[in-house]
Amino acid sequence: MPGLRLGDGLLAEGRQTAVGTPPPPASTDVRICRRTVTDFQADPLRQAIKLASIRKSQGGNGGMLTAEQVGFYRENGYLLVPDVFTPEEVAALNAVTDGFCEASRSVSKSDAVFDIGPGHSADVPQLRRIKDPIRQDPVYDRAMRTPRLVELLKQLLGDGIRFDHSKLNIKPVSGGADIDWHQDWAFYPHTNDDILAVGVMLGDVGPDSGPLQVIPGSHLGKTHNHHSGGLFCGAITDTPADALAEKAVALTGRAGSVTIHHVRTVHGSAPNTGKQDRRLLLFSYAAVDAWPLVPEEDLEAFNSRILTGEATFSPRQVALPVRLPLPRAAEDDSIFDNQSHKAPELEDA
Repeated sequence: MPGLRLGDGLLAEGRQTAVGTPPPPASTDVRICRRTVTDFQADPLRQAIKLASIRKSQGGNGGMLTAEQVGFYRENGYLLVPDVFTPEEVAALNAVTDGFCEASRSVSKSDAVFDIGPGHSADVPQLRRIKDPIRQDPVYDRAMRTPRLVELLKQLLGDGIRFDHSKLNIKPVSGGADIDWHQDWAFYPHTNDDILAVGVMLGDVGPDSGPLQVIPGSHLGKTHNHHSGGLFCGAITDTPADALAEKAVALTGRAGSVTIHHVRTVHGSAPNTGKQDRRLLLFSYAAVDAWPLVPEEDLEAFNSRILTGEATFSPRQVALPVRLPLPRAAEDDSIFDNQSHKAPELEDA
């Protein structure tokens, strides 16, 4: 995808440009992102990562963020936390995922479970997403409810947390699907923006793996236009992709690490050019008092997803820039379908 590249220089792991430091000089022929943050080294989080290493011996991250991490999230709209899931938990998730990948060989098109990419066949499967994984196998549901993860999220969302939705995005080694720049807020605006997405790395993610890329501080800015030709297309259409890529940070790390990004943070990902599939298990969570502006379920189902805290009939309303994700093409079933409608011409902001 033009403009969705990883930064201006790939540095060896352990020597990544720290967040907030000047990037290397721009190049006229760049294909990799300007800055890379890993769970092995990120200067603003160095002390927190040291603490996480101590907690690892107790079985994963201890479920608590430092004040520095919380402040970093508030300012930048994203976070990278190592060792939230243990190697045993990651292995269990991968074992189940292997089974779904194998089963996808028998389908010829996308259905209620599998989102299939172009060129898919039994011999060369191109599974790009497992839909609603928590509904497909209990191992995913347990991961979504992991107590140390939920405790961590309370520090960012408050004591009342509602699970929103899940998906497992897969980028095959053959390249996989790229995801154009977008904001999750464009897909599901709420009465307030205490909403975030957690990405669980099911394998080591390097700069060549098609890692999640985020634009620091973009959650404090505008809500971009995600329409093209009058239809919601799930991709930013009012800003050139190259201009967004210039500001991007790639989030890489070892299996069991999690990425966290705010619902209004601009993000995307490039194709996987690495040597193994990139699997990212995504869980979205919201504060209990954040209510959707475009409801898609009844009240009983809505409240059934509360993990902590009590149901409320008093949504908290905050003045925020909102664009509704309407109208949509009738046949659209995922972000891959949405973004296929994006035209090359820019739209008005």
